[in-house]
Amino acid sequence: MEIAKNIARVQEQIEAAAKKSGRNSKDIALMAVTKTMPPERIREAYQAGLRLFGENRVQEFAEKSDYIADLHGARWHLIGHLQSNKTTKAATLFDAIDSIDSVRIAERIDSAAQKSGRSLRVLIEVNVGGESAKSGVAPVSSEFERILRAAPKLPALEICGLMTVPPFTAKPEDARQYFTVLRRIRDEVANRKLPNISMDELSMGMSHDFEVAIEEGSTCVRVGTAIFGARPKMESETAH
Repeated sequence: MEIAKNIARVQEQIEAAAKKSGRNSKDIALMAVTKTMPPERIREAYQAGLRLFGENRVQEFAEKSDYIADLHGARWHLIGHLQSNKTTKAATLFDAIDSIDSVRIAERIDSAAQKSGRSLRVLIEVNVGGESAKSGVAPVSSEFERILRAAPKLPALEICGLMTVPPFTAKPEDARQYFTVLRRIRDEVANRKLPNISMDELSMGMSHDFEVAIEEGSTCVRVGTAIFGARPKMESETAH
């Protein structure tokens, strides 16, 4: 019941933020981030009405996917960094991949998707804060341009927008500058009308700053803690 109450609260906040910025809340998707969450808690979120879920690790999702295979209508997005040796598995497990950050990864996903007879919607992950510890392509870089130019040669992929994980800021308002940058980049790319690129999606905003992200044009907010509470630590995070 607690998860259902949390979801209702987040949806109310989305509604308020959309109204404040003159937007329709129906244009903003709520993605539940299920990293480290066991199938039982994911099932609770599903029973509360959520259908969009984001996972950070390919292997983690592969291990629990069988336990949630009966959640009909659920859509699963990979939102974490994708290693090249996991592209084949990712292309078969997920409905969309929101973390493309190189031509090489895009090509490998496209090849794997073609072999399995699938088509995938993907987002380009942009490292708006220039943080070395985070994945994502630099906003003004040759690699970003190469991904855009490669789109017509990736028939199994549809590049439909951008995603970012900005630097953490104690005050949500301080994250606005990063959301503004991503929106500007999205608009610039959209205006170029490049083939096989739609730029309809802008995935930005997490538990502590999604209201500001909505005000800046986010079409998908990725919320974990505000729905599930503090996530359990992975073994690799507690081994030190």
